[in-house]
Amino acid sequence: MTEANDVIIVGAGPAGMAAAIYTGRARLKTIILEKGMPGGQILLTDFVENYPGFPEGVVPFELMDNFRKHAEKFGAKIETDEVKKIRKEKTLWYVLGNKGEYPGRTVIVASGSSYRKLGLPGEARLIGRGVSYCGTCDGAFFKDMEVVVVGGGDHALTEALFLTKFCSSVKIIHRRDKFRGEKIIQERIFANEKIEVLWDSVIEEIKGEDKLESISIRNVKDETTQELKINGLFVSVGMDPNSSFVKGLLDLDEDGQIRVDLSMATSLPGIFAAGDVTNACPEQMATAVGTGVAAALAVDSYLSRQETP
Repeated sequence: MTEANDVIIVGAGPAGMAAAIYTGRARLKTIILEKGMPGGQILLTDFVENYPGFPEGVVPFELMDNFRKHAEKFGAKIETDEVKKIRKEKTLWYVLGNKGEYPGRTVIVASGSSYRKLGLPGEARLIGRGVSYCGTCDGAFFKDMEVVVVGGGDHALTEALFLTKFCSSVKIIHRRDKFRGEKIIQERIFANEKIEVLWDSVIEEIKGEDKLESISIRNVKDETTQELKINGLFVSVGMDPNSSFVKGLLDLDEDGQIRVDLSMATSLPGIFAAGDVTNACPEQMATAVGTGVAAALAVDSYLSRQETP
């Protein structure tokens, strides 16, 4: 039988990596399971300028690569695998992935979140054909074209600013009459001549057969409608937690986030959670790191109270 890990961390984003650094320093046998590239959703951002200690900003890949090196320095192992289920047998937790089962004395779920869809007809069909959820990934494909960003938070505004590097014009569609994003980002939006804001508006329909051709928009105050012919639609309306594999196992809130206490403990002893998948993290890299550290410290404390199997 494979020797059990002290802790299995699900997800190699900022929360998971930070947790691994601390569990590794505590000399706990640590394995991180990550279905994609280590780094998480932050890798889909072109630049981070609000992470403490980097006054000039930092490229996400470089930052997360240093996280990885730091975790590996203290002995953490990273395995590429997608987690499907977690079960308990006697004193151990078993994390089931596509490649096999991983036994562990504790688990930290740091699986992050994924971009939320609009849920409109045609949206799924036109993904990659004009509909995108990542301006950083796809912006260069829309050089000198007209695009729309839907959303009003930090991510949507940052996406819109980034897209002005390539696109001839960027319209922002927001269902309210003011943005939720940081004031400094809003100032940049209003100062950019390429950007136009359509307030109090929602998208009603996404049109196109083989590629995106246009969208229908409705003003929620006066109920007027208009059709915009555009080349690209970038959806930035929030995130959904990647928690489906623990549904029915752990206590989740109404949004599907894992409920945790102040020590990042979940509803089951021995399973902790951190980052965007929890109800204790406001989708910021710095707070994800903080919750990852808190979860790691809680794991160390929890294991110190248990008898060695």
